[in-house]
Amino acid sequence: MATEFQPISDVTLSQPSLPEVNASVRLSRSPFYWKRLLGFLGPGFLISVGYMDPGNWATDIAGGSQFGYTLLFVIMGSNLMAVLLQSLSLKLGIATERDLAQLCRESTGRWGSFALWIMAEIAIAACDLAEVIGSAIALNLLFHIPLLWGVLITGLDVLLILLLGRWGFRTVEAVVMVLIATILGMFCIQMILSRPEYGLAMSSLFVPSSKIFTNPAMLYIAIGMLGATVMPHNLYLHSSIVQSRRYARTPEGKREAVKMANIDSAGALTIALFVNAAILIVAAAVFHRSGHFEVAAIEDAYKLLSPLVGAGFASTLFAVALLASGQNSSITGTLAGQVVMEGFVQMKVAPWLRRMITRTIAIIPTILVVAINGAQGTEKLLILSQVVLSLQLSFAVVPLVIFTNSRKRMGEFVNAPWLKATSWTVAVVIAGLNAWLLVLTIRG
Repeated sequence: MATEFQPISDVTLSQPSLPEVNASVRLSRSPFYWKRLLGFLGPGFLISVGYMDPGNWATDIAGGSQFGYTLLFVIMGSNLMAVLLQSLSLKLGIATERDLAQLCRESTGRWGSFALWIMAEIAIAACDLAEVIGSAIALNLLFHIPLLWGVLITGLDVLLILLLGRWGFRTVEAVVMVLIATILGMFCIQMILSRPEYGLAMSSLFVPSSKIFTNPAMLYIAIGMLGATVMPHNLYLHSSIVQSRRYARTPEGKREAVKMANIDSAGALTIALFVNAAILIVAAAVFHRSGHFEVAAIEDAYKLLSPLVGAGFASTLFAVALLASGQNSSITGTLAGQVVMEGFVQMKVAPWLRRMITRTIAIIPTILVVAINGAQGTEKLLILSQVVLSLQLSFAVVPLVIFTNSRKRMGEFVNAPWLKATSWTVAVVIAGLNAWLLVLTIRG
């Protein structure tokens, strides 16, 4: 394992993505379909973490408390876009045996790849910022640790990354799945406790409301949900870690790998859909129904949850889920940072050192904001991190669509004509909505 920065020579240009885990997970050769499928489960769950991180919580809570169940359709639409883009990402990695960062470097030249690398690093730092804030808030709520100390404590998760790395990639996936199950379990209980209007919630999930487009405040939160859904670093990460399976690098083997990986990805993102929908539903059933339309901050939701639900442990479940969310995102953020740095600038960095650099970049502004403005400042910083993420998204989505639409790159796995049109439509919609989010943010 690398212990310092190690430039990769031109001779090793064709080395696999994340060579220490590439093709490291053995697969069953059983004739039973489900046994072979089990071997592919994992990468999709690592990716799904980005769809239920602390940054998503703020928009879901605000949307539910202000507008009830109306914005559930936005969560559904965002999730469908995510399923499509992650499917393109995993197919790119399997078909080309390269990750998105490597292909960008090979296709754009030194300066172009350098610019894209900087954009990707900004996105990772912004995402890590949300994780720092979310974990610090959770520590404060659970153990009454001051926010400033909580921010500093989050820097110690570098030890967790180092430990998990020694136990193998399957262990990392298992820990992430346990944390996702924790988040899911916490919100299943809270959904039951909050006694929502299930019929109205289900109809809002599938039927859009015209109010989304006519109410400026509702539109602002809806665009925020879209901007916080697809994370740029997830597209780089998925194209890499899907190659961790030891499937046959043949057309037949790749076809099965794409099929299995899509099931893994879609299943994991469905869980992420449920978690995001559950957060909004709980906020709608508890806060909106009782007239607390102003609840937007995570701390406010925690304080009001138990009294309004009538169960003393409801707030504790909420905080435990938040802490699990922050720690999960830290694990995947480190992996994404490795993929981006090795792919774009061909420089290997030990995972613990990479984690320390990224976490330091996130901790410094958070410490300054907490020291000056306290909890109110972290809420604004959390929103800012989502705006920064939204601005970087198209720099990952557009290259992904271009590569997967290229027969030269993809061969028989090139996107079908209908998929080419759909992928470009999604790319344009995301770019347009995120640009509008920036305009609304500046005006606000």
